[in-house]
Amino acid sequence: MKYYIIAGEASGDLHASNMMKALQKEDPNVEFRFWGGDLMQAVGGTLVKHYKELSFMGFVEILMNLSTILGNVKFCKNDIAEYQPDAIIFIDYSGFNLRIAKWAKQEGYKTNYYISPQVWASRAKRVIDIKRDVDNMFVILPFEKEFYQKYDYKVNFVGHPLIDAIADKKLMDDKSFRKENNLNEKPIIALLPGSRKQEITKMLSVMLSLVEDYKEYQFVIAGAPSQDYDFYKTFITTDNVSFVTDKTYDLLSLSKAALVASGTATLETALFKIPQVVCYKGSNISYQIAKRIITLKFISLVNLIMDKEVVKELIQNDFTKKNLKLELDKIIAGRTRKELLDNYNLLENKLGGAGASMKTAKMIYNLNK
Repeated sequence: MKYYIIAGEASGDLHASNMMKALQKEDPNVEFRFWGGDLMQAVGGTLVKHYKELSFMGFVEILMNLSTILGNVKFCKNDIAEYQPDAIIFIDYSGFNLRIAKWAKQEGYKTNYYISPQVWASRAKRVIDIKRDVDNMFVILPFEKEFYQKYDYKVNFVGHPLIDAIADKKLMDDKSFRKENNLNEKPIIALLPGSRKQEITKMLSVMLSLVEDYKEYQFVIAGAPSQDYDFYKTFITTDNVSFVTDKTYDLLSLSKAALVASGTATLETALFKIPQVVCYKGSNISYQIAKRIITLKFISLVNLIMDKEVVKELIQNDFTKKNLKLELDKIIAGRTRKELLDNYNLLENKLGGAGASMKTAKMIYNLNK
């Protein structure tokens, strides 16, 4: 079958690529055309647009780039119509994908959504549109199935694909990783400031402000594949700071603690059993808007899944050097660190075990053939 896949972010590229590998095993006549990234391209098929061209964060940033976004929507519809896929697979990236899903359903295409839009976080009325426009929804968080049941919409819980992604990743040993990246023997504090320029700009300087207070550690920035080193180096103004790119899993596996921007990385860090402080800071306008429409108690996936505060969240005005140092001290040693690690084990059990990519691929193939 011919599949048209739309992933608009780095995490979507990762999960889509693993699903594509599973579809190759399931469907002997598989063909792919997609919006995504390098990982999807490595699997095979035709890359239409790279997610680096699509990444806009926050309400203000989206408004400033609205003409580009609308142009991409029009281009995507025309490209799908020309390709005539047997099935369309949307991967997260809700603002764009829900627009395309509405059009695609009206045009008679089979629509599948892997990794649900976060309608449980804000604007829950979008479920009405999802029920109308999405034939098959595959969710990865345990509470999402119950959420959709309230709206009489049957979805498929497949487990979280990060479990497979981490298990499949071949990690470097400590000695090799340090040698390759010119790291010394000091224990590592990992910095994961996000993947978009806006969030990195808001958070990395505050994270790096702690360096002089922890001379017995080395700080290592996990560079996002969507950003060049030249962008990061403008923030590095002191020694004891290193940089690695496209090696986040290797870095996390060897770290003592991590400072992490809210998002998928918080869950990745937890699955590597690394104590963390979750950080978020956006533009004031975007934050004020978000605060009024997001109804969640927490912003990190770890706390949302566990339905309690497992990891500390420092949000907007609380994200300061003083607060960050206080929380980092707690997770480096002592009781807070042990409690975190115990909760991480419970978290992994809640996520449904391995095999999300293969479960999703089997269902998509059988439901669309």
